[in-house]
Amino acid sequence: MNFIAKTLAGLEPVLIEELKILGAENIRLGKRAVFYEGEIDLMYQSNLELRTALRILVPIGHFKVRNEDDLYHKIGKFDWSEYMSVDDTLAVDAVTSSSLIRHSKFAALRTKDAIVDQFRKKFGRRPDVNTESPTLRLNLHIGEDDVTLALDSSGESLHRRGYRVDSVEAPINEVLAAGMILLSGWECDCDFIDPMCGSGTLPIEAAMLAYNIPPQINRPSFAFMRWENFDKKGWEKVREEAILSQVVFQHKIFASDIDFKAVNSVGYNIEKAGLEGKIQVSRERFENVIPSSENGLLMMNPPYDERMELEDGQAFYKSLGDTFKKNWAGHSAWIISSNLEAVKALGLRPSRRIPLFNGKLECRLLRYDMYAGSKRVREEREEMKEDSGEIKEEREEMKEEKKGTDEDW
Repeated sequence: MNFIAKTLAGLEPVLIEELKILGAENIRLGKRAVFYEGEIDLMYQSNLELRTALRILVPIGHFKVRNEDDLYHKIGKFDWSEYMSVDDTLAVDAVTSSSLIRHSKFAALRTKDAIVDQFRKKFGRRPDVNTESPTLRLNLHIGEDDVTLALDSSGESLHRRGYRVDSVEAPINEVLAAGMILLSGWECDCDFIDPMCGSGTLPIEAAMLAYNIPPQINRPSFAFMRWENFDKKGWEKVREEAILSQVVFQHKIFASDIDFKAVNSVGYNIEKAGLEGKIQVSRERFENVIPSSENGLLMMNPPYDERMELEDGQAFYKSLGDTFKKNWAGHSAWIISSNLEAVKALGLRPSRRIPLFNGKLECRLLRYDMYAGSKRVREEREEMKEDSGEIKEEREEMKEEKKGTDEDW
C-alpha cells in the first residue's frame, strides 16, 4: 500500500527518521509530506505512533484535469459504492495550487457533488455530508493539472493528542513541539527543562518520547475504524505492542512558569495525558530555577512574538542570556523565536539555527551551548556580529518557503 504522511514545513527529515524506525519502505521526501509504502498494519502504526505527522493519507487515484467540470467527470468515474454506502456520511478536504482550479472550497464541492450524484442515480437518494465526523473523509490535492485523490485514514488531525484540556494564550502545536524535540537530537540521556512551559506541550511531548508512549495512545477512534476493511484484531495487536514497548526514563523532566494560570493548566494537562509523577511542575521565575544536574537540555517557546517592541524584546532576551551564562553552564538551550532581531541580545552565538514556522510566524529554532568562563562569552559576543548576514540569507529562504506553501500537502 502507498501512504502519504502530512507534516509541518521543516519537520520532514525527522518524520522520515520516524518512518524508518517503523519499517516503512520506499520513503520519499515531499514538501510538507513524506511518501512511503507498507502493509495495512503500518497505517495503523503511523496513526498511533508518529509524533510529527498531521494526517496519514491513502492514495486511491492520480489523474490530470483541465477544469472544474473535468474534475467532476473524472471523480464520477470511480465506483464510490466500493468505499461507502448511501447511508454513510462524507467530507472532502482540498488543497489547490493551480491556475486551472483556483479555489480549494469549490474543488471540494465539485468532488462532493460528483460522488453524491452517482449515488442518487444508482439508489435514488444520496449520502449526507458530515464535516466533523464522517464515515469517509477524502483528501484532494491539485497541483496545476495534476490531481491526487486519497482517503484520510486519520480523521481528526493527529496534532490533537487529547491531553490539552486547559491552555494559555497561543499554545504551541503538539506536532511542532515533538518535532522541535526530535530536531534537537535529545536522546533522553539527560534532564529536560522547560522554564516557560505555558500549558505544558513541550514537557508533555518530551515525557511521551522519553517513556516511549505513543502520542495517540488515548485517542478513542480514527477514520480507518469506519472503513469496511478495518482489521480490529490487527489494530488491537499494534496497539498492545506499542503499549508493551514503553520504557523507563532514568532522568527528570521539569516544567515551570511564572504565571499561576499556566502552572495550573500544565497540571491538568499532565493528568489528562496520564503522566502524573513523570513531570515535576513548579511556579518559578526562570532566573530562580536551579539546575538539578551538571548537564541537561533546556527548551522553550518564550511568550514573545514579532508584535513585541524591539526594545522590550531585547531587554527580555538580554535577561535570558544573562541567566543562561550565570546558572546553566554545561547545558544546551533551544529557543524557538520569531523575534530574530531581539534574540541577538542574548549575547550568545547559536550553534544551530533551524528555520520553522510557528503557525504563520517565520521562526528559528536556535541552539545555544553554555560554557564556563568569561573568555568564551567574549568570543560569543564577537561572533554575534557575523550573524546578521546569515539571518538575512535565511529570511530570503523562508520567503521562498512561504511562497510555496500553497503547493504543499
